[in-house]
Amino acid sequence: MSEPDDAADDLPSGAAAGFIEPVAMEDDPAELFAGDTGTLDVDVRRVLVRLLQRRFLLADKSPAQWRTLLENQQIIESRLHDLFVRLVVDHDRGIAYKQQVRSAESDVPILLRDDPYNRAETLVLVHLRTVFQRERGTGETSARVDIEELEQTVLTYFDPDDHNLARGQREIRNAVQRLVTEGLLAEESAGRYRITPLVEVVLSTEKLTELNGWLREQNGVAS
Repeated sequence: MSEPDDAADDLPSGAAAGFIEPVAMEDDPAELFAGDTGTLDVDVRRVLVRLLQRRFLLADKSPAQWRTLLENQQIIESRLHDLFVRLVVDHDRGIAYKQQVRSAESDVPILLRDDPYNRAETLVLVHLRTVFQRERGTGETSARVDIEELEQTVLTYFDPDDHNLARGQREIRNAVQRLVTEGLLAEESAGRYRITPLVEVVLSTEKLTELNGWLREQNGVAS
């Protein structure tokens, strides 16, 4: 005698029947490595790491990561705040960067070390910011410089008694290379560079005015 067709409905299901309840694919924990307890998607983790590794995240250079950042900005900010780091997203310039939180009221551990610019790097940066500001003031959408122009300008601020021209040029070229690495300059052809909007973030108008005044004093010119 056969069982009724609905007999299966009376059978125990799931763990009671000795089986594991199936888990929907979207609810299945996706470990990225053994013992992974992280909750962020892999793309969001990559953006978080990128922000910690690099000084800037640029929308035009990394459009996919920029979209991921904007779509997950709140959770990324939260993770950075856990580390006493602030996230700054400049939508107009398409730039995101981090800042170390500092507080006089509480003992905040410092995660991000300051890596100040040396003399040559600062002088190059001041010139780049000046050129960028001048070109934007005339309505130009971009600003460019040549390595020869940079050398001629920056060398005027070096010690006039130091006649080692090759050493000064080497310092300037090393400074340019650091600024290229950091994204403040983009080499378009040999010795020809485009100044990126990052220069405005690194050197504000107020700081530029202050440094220009200091340089005029160093050169013996009344401010």
